[in-house]
Amino acid sequence: MIRSFMALAFSALSLATGAVFAQQQGVTDTEILIGDVMPLTGPPALGGIAHNIGVRVAVAEVNAAGGINGRKVRLITEDDGYVNTRTIQAVRKLATVDKVFGITTVSGANQGLAALPVIEQTGVLTFSVMGFSKQLYEPVKKNVFVIGQTYDVLFDDLTTFMAKKYPGKKWGIVSQDDESGEIVREGFERAVKRNNLNVVSRQIYKKGQQDFSSEMSRFKRDGGEMLIAGGIVNENVAMIKELERLGSRVPTGMFYVGRYPITLELMGPAGDGTFWTDYVEAETGPKGVEFMERVKKFVSEEDFKRANRFTLTGYASARTMFEAIRRCGKAVTWACAIDELERMTNFDTGVMAPISFSKTSHFSVQKPILMEAVYETRSYKPVQ
Repeated sequence: MIRSFMALAFSALSLATGAVFAQQQGVTDTEILIGDVMPLTGPPALGGIAHNIGVRVAVAEVNAAGGINGRKVRLITEDDGYVNTRTIQAVRKLATVDKVFGITTVSGANQGLAALPVIEQTGVLTFSVMGFSKQLYEPVKKNVFVIGQTYDVLFDDLTTFMAKKYPGKKWGIVSQDDESGEIVREGFERAVKRNNLNVVSRQIYKKGQQDFSSEMSRFKRDGGEMLIAGGIVNENVAMIKELERLGSRVPTGMFYVGRYPITLELMGPAGDGTFWTDYVEAETGPKGVEFMERVKKFVSEEDFKRANRFTLTGYASARTMFEAIRRCGKAVTWACAIDELERMTNFDTGVMAPISFSKTSHFSVQKPILMEAVYETRSYKPVQ
């Protein structure tokens, strides 16, 4: 009778446990379904496609190794064109129609904020690695995790580095008239105050501006010898080309949002030696080279040509999510994955500084990495 009772109890427990597992969307006995939302069309696709390649490489690697504890990973990608309304629609589709377990990335900062109500309402595990608005992680959102570094910290670090390399110079900064530009200026001004820098030119440009002849003429007229260019791609290209036209080539610092091979192609030789701040490894550094060799194994030659620094962010995001799932064993649930992420300390993805989260911080603050542009190879090398 005891044996019969125990058998019945075990059977009931197994059924109950199975029912709990069945309730977790995106997880079956053989598969884990994930999604990502990226701009795959329009100008922002330069980063979105590259990022998606990184996610796909992480999926291919884990599946080639047998999956996560026996479950293969399947990816559904949605194109939001970097448009907030489309981001919301894409997140809602992934969370409520496709019923994915997790979303490895939700486009940029503004897009993530627009979709945040849907993300929190559905409870789907979501990462943000391309946008770092404070509203995404302060206060902590239970199911949202952010990997990266804020613009202010990056520009503080970059400015300090340049100030030590070129002491006693006259500085100028040109930044955008929006929240991102304000954050850039915050980091710059912190470094200015701490390093007692002489700033002779502070200028703000309108978002979408293409002609920077006035700003660069003023920078030269004011005696500027060091420039912080707070634009993205076209804006920084225009500044560098205009300085070249004026015969005023000066040490210039920029940030990762425009760190593409095409940026150097557009800048021409004037872009050589420019400084860049990032939080992922340089593709020409030891870790970057090793990673790009792995990318070659899993993507077409055409896709490999589209890979850039955002390929590393996509890879890191997916690897981190997969690690949390792996630690859950067979009982994969949102609650377990979130708990494992909050326990995560110094997880090494191989493409950036180790990643850590906690219950009080869902933002893994990555160490800045400084680089110098090499025009000849259209690449960026680590600064020692």
